[in-house]
Amino acid sequence: MSVESVFPQLEALLPHVQKPIQYVGGELNSTVKSWDECDVRWALMYPDAYEVGLPNQGVMILYEVLNEREGVLAERTYSVWPDLEELMRENGVPQFTVDSHRPVKAFDVFGLSFSTELGYTNMLAALDLAGIPLEAKDRTLDDPIVLAGGHAAFNPEPIADFIDAAVIGDGEQAVLEMTEIIRAWKAEGRPGGREEVLFRLAKTGGVYVPGFYDVEYLPDGRIGRVVPNESGVPWRVSKHTVMDLDEWPYPKQPLVPLAETVHERMSVEIFRGCTRGCRFCQAGMITRPVRERSITGIGEMVDKGLKATGFEEVGLLSLSSADHSEIGDIAKGLADRYEDDKIGLSLPSTRVDAFNIDLANELTRNGRRSGLTFAPEGGSERIRKVINKMVSEEDLIRTVATAYGNGWRQVKLYFMCGLPTETDDDVLQIADMAANVIAKGREVSRSNDIRCTVSIGGFVPKPHTPFQWAPQLSAEETDARLEKLRDKIRGDKKYGRSIGFRYHDGKPGIVEGLLSRGDRRIGAVIRAVYEDGGRFDGWREFFSYDRWMACAEKTLPAYGVDVDWYTTRERTYEEVLPWDHLDSGLDKDWLWEDWQDALDETEVEDCRWTPCFDCGVCPQMDTSIQIGPTGKKLLPLTVVK
Repeated sequence: MSVESVFPQLEALLPHVQKPIQYVGGELNSTVKSWDECDVRWALMYPDAYEVGLPNQGVMILYEVLNEREGVLAERTYSVWPDLEELMRENGVPQFTVDSHRPVKAFDVFGLSFSTELGYTNMLAALDLAGIPLEAKDRTLDDPIVLAGGHAAFNPEPIADFIDAAVIGDGEQAVLEMTEIIRAWKAEGRPGGREEVLFRLAKTGGVYVPGFYDVEYLPDGRIGRVVPNESGVPWRVSKHTVMDLDEWPYPKQPLVPLAETVHERMSVEIFRGCTRGCRFCQAGMITRPVRERSITGIGEMVDKGLKATGFEEVGLLSLSSADHSEIGDIAKGLADRYEDDKIGLSLPSTRVDAFNIDLANELTRNGRRSGLTFAPEGGSERIRKVINKMVSEEDLIRTVATAYGNGWRQVKLYFMCGLPTETDDDVLQIADMAANVIAKGREVSRSNDIRCTVSIGGFVPKPHTPFQWAPQLSAEETDARLEKLRDKIRGDKKYGRSIGFRYHDGKPGIVEGLLSRGDRRIGAVIRAVYEDGGRFDGWREFFSYDRWMACAEKTLPAYGVDVDWYTTRERTYEEVLPWDHLDSGLDKDWLWEDWQDALDETEVEDCRWTPCFDCGVCPQMDTSIQIGPTGKKLLPLTVVK
């Protein structure tokens, strides 16, 4: 039976809120399917504001993959701003989808994609507004399956009480497999209720259902073991890996936002995975192996996407886009093809050792020449060896000299503070590097109109990385170290005025660290923060460190642990980590050996171009590295007029 739209009730509220356009729906390339003609229905959420959530590639891809299927419907929902939340509660309007304004509670699956742990309170707000019980144990047959995905789902334990299931890894095939299981269960008359459909999902080995696992703790607070409590449920749950990206050319019809969003471009993922081996980088570790999209596949996606959207910029996305084996031909081919249309090309931040001026010129040929962004991550040669970021200062200076000499005037450099074994001196060397960059820029450009912006974030140890055992620097130590760096930059009379300095204080990093390496006991903290008004924790104007610390002090003593226990404490090899039963493919012994190499300041090569280092992913996941060159050229070969 049909589900009614709540738009008539919502419409009366929109004149009283900021940016009402974000709740209206009807974007170009959005999909509205008949409710009654579909038997499996998904509500997909990126738990942040529309302007952040709509451009998210993961949600956009799953939205299209599901809606292409006969009898399957997918709609989108985003976090509502506090002004609308208040009015919705006063007027009894539930969490709704933007596509047809149907109540989220009416769907079979409520899937949330978490790229950061700071979206957890927004999830609780959405569940509460939807009328779905916050805790999985309280849900009935009439409630949707609450499913977590995205990078943060590689440790879903802090939200284990609130979700029914989690999927780790690539989602394209996973959501289709889940859809068929749910469809069959519904066709049979939903035998065994929620428990049965969750069991069917869990026994595939690719869907984690926290309710089917018990966590046992040791007297000192550490985890003793995590064990299945249901026969037929696997001891470890495996990640999903999509091979041959050319078979999954999504999104084919990218969504065009109605309101301003953080990215106003058409994006194509040119490859997935990274084997550079940066020890801090969870994204690089959990997305292995490298799988390149072919140059012809990229060309076809760009062609279709631009025709479908009218965007004037194409983002070539990946974790390290300049590492694509045919990036030069891709950039030249696209610049040639769209020269008359003035379509701009962009890459995310570029590795210093992958940058060349020919590539940079192709990327800016049809667009504006803005600043270049590089990510040395560490200020000293020593700390870059610790994190396996194999870039020397000479490499950086040579690269920026080439850029400044070819007309660029701005360079942005990204660094982290609080890396394992880091000292004050390692961080202060960032100021020296920035000054050297300015000096070289003035020399080669023969101009003083040169800028270098230093942007610094706090390091947060992440699961499934060699640094998962590392202690985190306290917020106070982080702030003190950054203050010394700021003073050194400002005190540089010769170059200081040409160096911009942007940094995040250490407080958000501590909360992120608590959530990223937390276990099920952290759920009580998250709920307490939500009930105290916590929302949009990734936004500076809403984030409250004091609220998080107060709620942690209120809830954690009952378990004999505290915030420092989760954040600034170093783990040992023997300790059972909260995510050990979730298999990212990486061998735990290999991760530990890489952690020891970090402490010894030993670098490791990229296994794309060297013999295998036995990280475990390829044999364990039955996958392999897929890279070119293909030797083909971008299609069509002629310039599009």
